[in-house]
Amino acid sequence: MRFMMIVKATTDSEAGVLPSDELIAAMQKYNEELIKAGVLLAADGLQPSFTGIRISYPEPGAKPKVVDGPFTEAKEMIAGYTLIEVKSKEEAIEWALRMPDPHGFGQGEIELRQVFEFEELTDDPDTQEKEAALRQEIEGQRRG
Repeated sequence: MRFMMIVKATTDSEAGVLPSDELIAAMQKYNEELIKAGVLLAADGLQPSFTGIRISYPEPGAKPKVVDGPFTEAKEMIAGYTLIEVKSKEEAIEWALRMPDPHGFGQGEIELRQVFEFEELTDDPDTQEKEAALRQEIEGQRRG
């Protein structure tokens, strides 16, 4: 099962303050441990929301609304993520607890969310087959 560790943004990350060399080193060590355990699928930091764009759908069927960042309420923003594949929720929690404090200064927060497997979203075999084909195509593109 896959889990995403979502690192919440802070006032510093939203201001564009880059992580310290010590934090980068700690995150690289943590990612090396995830790789050695064979559970890391992806991990990236995100730029501050002032570089982002938010697209919303305020009315069903209407044209989407596009708003440039920054967005308020930094505590609800995402500064980065780590995607892992593990055997249990408990294992995911163990890995999340081992992640270095993403920001320090009492603002670090990680949210752990299980990722839906496509089979959980629909019972329709045709739709599942199409999704499997799309995922194979993505995998083929990655391999070049």
